[in-house]
Amino acid sequence: MLIYAIDDEQSMLNLLHKAIALAAPNAEIRDFQRSMLAVQTLEENQEKPDVVFTDIKMPGLDGLRLAIRIKELSPDTRIVFVTSYSEFALDAYQIHASGYIMKPVTADRIREELEHILSAAQSETASNRLFVRCFGSFEIFWQGEPLKFSRRQTKELFAYLVDRRGTFCSAEEVISAIFWNASDENKRQLKHTIRNLVYDLRQTLHELHMDNVLVRKSGLLAIRTDLIDCDYYRMLAGNMDALNSYRGVYMEQYSWAETTAGSLYFGKLQ
Repeated sequence: MLIYAIDDEQSMLNLLHKAIALAAPNAEIRDFQRSMLAVQTLEENQEKPDVVFTDIKMPGLDGLRLAIRIKELSPDTRIVFVTSYSEFALDAYQIHASGYIMKPVTADRIREELEHILSAAQSETASNRLFVRCFGSFEIFWQGEPLKFSRRQTKELFAYLVDRRGTFCSAEEVISAIFWNASDENKRQLKHTIRNLVYDLRQTLHELHMDNVLVRKSGLLAIRTDLIDCDYYRMLAGNMDALNSYRGVYMEQYSWAETTAGSLYFGKLQ
């Protein structure tokens, strides 16, 4: 494991290094008193640190901007802030830090963060619950394996319902999204296709004993958001691990998802 320790005060950097070394004796630790030097090392050596422990209030490139730059260069790197300034907690949360440690740093506190990071990195899909991945390419998992449907567009129908976050939608809305380039005449005929997709989705969920996930009411469709585990939903709820897994890409294979993708990217989604 490669770990970066960053603090502009040498005495604090020494304490941070010692705490990390005690918590992770087998880790390779690189110390940086200047944040820009850490960025230069990433750029020149093309290193991908597993974890970065960094102070926030530093001269030049402060910890918050440093974290954003690190995530651009190494998206999988986990950022953990170590600081005396609790007022920065909200900003740290918004740039998707893995954790937040108040000084004085202890080996036990570092160990807790590392254990949490390792635990979060393990697959969350190997369980008897649907896991829905929206970040990157949309995918649905059951017991660790991608869920298969009889019809290709059934998956897209489910993706659209996930994007709607439990809001009921009509067949016309689904058709306008999935078959956006169809003529008005074809759209009327596509209602039969939607019925087939809904049937396929119902059958697939029934085989998993997850019938309650899909809700139908007066010709409208929705999903029970509380019955699925979804990275997008966990991010909206403030889950730090889900936030850290978001890298600016949302359901990339579906053009109709661009509105939500843009709202997420610019932090405007409510």
